[in-house]
Amino acid sequence: MSALMEHEHHEIDKIIEHFVAGLGEGKLRHKDLARANDLLKRHIYVEEELIFPALRAKGMLAPVLVMLREHGEIWRTLDALDLEVGPGTAAEWVPDRCHQLLQQLETHNGKEEPIIYPQADTLLTDEQQHAVRDFLHSGKMPDGWVCAQAPNG
Repeated sequence: MSALMEHEHHEIDKIIEHFVAGLGEGKLRHKDLARANDLLKRHIYVEEELIFPALRAKGMLAPVLVMLREHGEIWRTLDALDLEVGPGTAAEWVPDRCHQLLQQLETHNGKEEPIIYPQADTLLTDEQQHAVRDFLHSGKMPDGWVCAQAPNG
């Protein structure tokens, strides 16, 4: 399961980096940004709804709380990007906001990959891990869902 989650981390990073590269070439790739936003929010959903509850139940409260806080920060950055990139245009500070997001993800993933995911591989039941894998392959995040630490979340 952790390999799938880490793969999504790398995929999301690549899409954001491709979007930023396009800005440097004068191209505004809305589809890339929308895909990164959707994938990242869906990824956060999987963690908060399928992985973290099981880890909390096994006593991993402090690490999960850190991840939840950081999810809120990432979510707010995604929401800011949504506001700053409009049809056919982007605010001049969008590349900086994207770099901010990539830095947040690097910091977050640097904790999550060596701490959270190995514990999830160990502590989640086979059924719980199967549910995560199934969702990663074909699940859809419920409309209107927001992470726990998002505004109004």
